[in-house]
Amino acid sequence: MKLTIDCVSDFVCPWCFIGKVRMAKALEEVRATHPALDVQVNWLPFFLNPDTPPGGEPYRPFFEAKFGGARQADALLARVAAAGAQDGLRFAFERIATRPNTLAAHRLAYRFQSRGHTREQVAALVDALFAAHFQEGRDIGDAATLADIAAAAGDDREATLAWLESSDAAAPVTRMAAQIQAQGVTGVPFFILNRKLAVSGAQSPATLGAAMLQALA
Repeated sequence: MKLTIDCVSDFVCPWCFIGKVRMAKALEEVRATHPALDVQVNWLPFFLNPDTPPGGEPYRPFFEAKFGGARQADALLARVAAAGAQDGLRFAFERIATRPNTLAAHRLAYRFQSRGHTREQVAALVDALFAAHFQEGRDIGDAATLADIAAAAGDDREATLAWLESSDAAAPVTRMAAQIQAQGVTGVPFFILNRKLAVSGAQSPATLGAAMLQALA
């Protein structure tokens, strides 16, 4: 039995990080009753802020400008942190200095998925990209930082760095993101299950699990 999950997300979206954790919990619950389930997770690109400068921008000023000031920004971040804590996820927003342009990070995920890396390596890369931004305060728009993350997930650092410093895969990744939005996806995370059922938002593990079972039926 096969379950394919197309997960549309952006690596600077905190709800996508929460959604990834909840998806993993839902899969654990589904596998309890379907131990032979074969799961393929595909990570698809989305740009929360497509106008982000190539070199990124200061995180806190952007956030305050977007949400109406420091008080509103603090309240929103507190709500996100509380939601993550319910799933054992710790955010360190205070460590984030730069809001990066995520094209390079999406290109790296595309590279891992299109060049024969194992599912475990792809999962490790995605985990590390979210953690680097939201827990470690690293700039995931920086090619050298991304090359380090890729190496830790099983790729060759120098080859990855050279690839990131080129424009390889920029066009297909950008085109894919545009096609996804053209199909009506306007917010993330967005989960497409077996290409026939969609779940929008960081829903609870129970809701995601129920949707997975429905997609398998």
